[in-house]
Amino acid sequence: MDKDQLRRYASNFADVMEMRAPASEVAKYLDVHQGWFLRCAAPMQAEPIGVNGYHLILGKFGNFGFELEPSIDLELMPQAEGIYRIETLPVSPQRVAKDGYAVDFKASLQLSPEGESTLVKWELDLEVSIRLPAFIGLLPDTLVQSSGDHLLRQIVRQVSRRLTWKVQEDFHSQAGLKCPPQQKAQF
Repeated sequence: MDKDQLRRYASNFADVMEMRAPASEVAKYLDVHQGWFLRCAAPMQAEPIGVNGYHLILGKFGNFGFELEPSIDLELMPQAEGIYRIETLPVSPQRVAKDGYAVDFKASLQLSPEGESTLVKWELDLEVSIRLPAFIGLLPDTLVQSSGDHLLRQIVRQVSRRLTWKVQEDFHSQAGLKCPPQQKAQF
């Protein structure tokens, strides 16, 4: 592999978050992300970018002695026909060259009434392209690919579970409701 070439890792994820309130109340909460997103993103570092954007530093992750502290710029788009979308804000080719990675994040959340509760069903299509150090190129290609795919799933599981739980706790606390028990990720 050429030293300037980016290695691609991609996966799809889906999960559900239970909110013990009608969909209209959940929508009012989600619509005002400026109030909950920064609180719920911690311990990740998060800073607002404009009206609907956030710069997130996810923490340090690594494999085979190579460590990276990835960040991502996301836009939380206004609800459209009951669907919320979160997408990567575009970054310049110069930033990708400097950082050594690029992230394509496309998530959707849909509210689904379930009795007196609302299920927030979400899906995420994620692609990460990363420039790995030359020494990793000495390892078998299948090992590097499968290890990267596994690490990507592990990061998404960890971050999504923590964020999901914090959003559930925050919503129920703000609404004065009892929070449902914490669940394991469905992936």
